[in-house]
Amino acid sequence: MNQTYPVDPQGCWQQILNHPVVFNNQTPALFIDRDGVLIEERHYLKNPNEVKLLPGAADLIKLANLSNIAVIVVTNQGGIGRHYFGWSDFKAVQERIYDDLAKTGAFVNAVYACPHHGKGIAPYDQGDHMDRKPNPGMILKAVDALDININQSWMIGDKASDISAAKNANLKGALHVLTGHGNDKGERLGVKKLKSAGFEIQCKDSIKDGKSIIGLFS
Repeated sequence: MNQTYPVDPQGCWQQILNHPVVFNNQTPALFIDRDGVLIEERHYLKNPNEVKLLPGAADLIKLANLSNIAVIVVTNQGGIGRHYFGWSDFKAVQERIYDDLAKTGAFVNAVYACPHHGKGIAPYDQGDHMDRKPNPGMILKAVDALDININQSWMIGDKASDISAAKNANLKGALHVLTGHGNDKGERLGVKKLKSAGFEIQCKDSIKDGKSIIGLFS
């Protein structure tokens, strides 16, 4: 275990925050991708002064908080694996996000980040690492740590890889948004192909439209 940052032996950031949610095996979670979904997309963001919550993000998270739905950020951070920035930069950005959410009375319960990338520098050079979306590792770690009802949980993401991770983890469904990389060529088409029996997909413009899934958690 890294002694400075909450990084596990596989290199994944695992931060559980102290917020008042009563977890049991019936507690659902709202998993949210970070860049381009929760905050504005910045190419390999490392400057906390560039953090900007997307419209409606804080409102949706606060609604989930009030509904006793755990809010968990799961984010690929290949920039760390490629040595574009480090965990100290990631931590500074996260703290800015927490502060900005707190101003509205909203909070997240946990954050998971995977630094692995196919072009990463060892030991972060595993492009198909179990924690890197579309693999479900980060989601499954959160489920184990927080005793979440995975079958009643949802994901919000801008990439088909986010939605694939949700499906691979056996979540109830996922919401794809057009912010960030969501409007890139082929992304939404790829998302629609993931719909199947037992896995619901909604397609909206942005996280501000996420209120449509809050009532679907139970």
